[in-house]
Amino acid sequence: MARGGRRTVRVRGVQSGDIGAVVDIDAGITGLRKPEYWSEILQRYGSGRRQRRFFLVAEAGGRVEGFAIGEVRDWEFGMPPCGWVFAIGVRPDARLAGVGTRLLEAICDGFRRLAVTKVRTILSRDNALILSFFRSQGMMAAPFIALEKELEP
Repeated sequence: MARGGRRTVRVRGVQSGDIGAVVDIDAGITGLRKPEYWSEILQRYGSGRRQRRFFLVAEAGGRVEGFAIGEVRDWEFGMPPCGWVFAIGVRPDARLAGVGTRLLEAICDGFRRLAVTKVRTILSRDNALILSFFRSQGMMAAPFIALEKELEP
């Protein structure tokens, strides 16, 4: 047990046996079960063959409590190499145990090892929970504007 009665959280690379827990965590957050999507993400980011891609899980007490996924991308729209976090999810009952913080720290450590000096993410402006989390981690608005357009079928 960690201080304050919290369980020790260990962050590690995802394993194929973790995907069911990832699907469950994501479904608990989004309300949608997407096992095919997560199997594809596991193939793309969880293989361990690509050192610039990260799919991490946090476990405590033998249970996967959360996950984070990201990669280093470079020179898109003229931007130098940057770490992107495109998914982070934590079980609701583990949210105040530092799981999200540990996951973000671990993925940022991976980015630093690749000599990356910035990390970015994109989120929905009405997602107050994740916005609050990222701001609590020191992230703030970037000097970019996301644009979109509806496509006609």
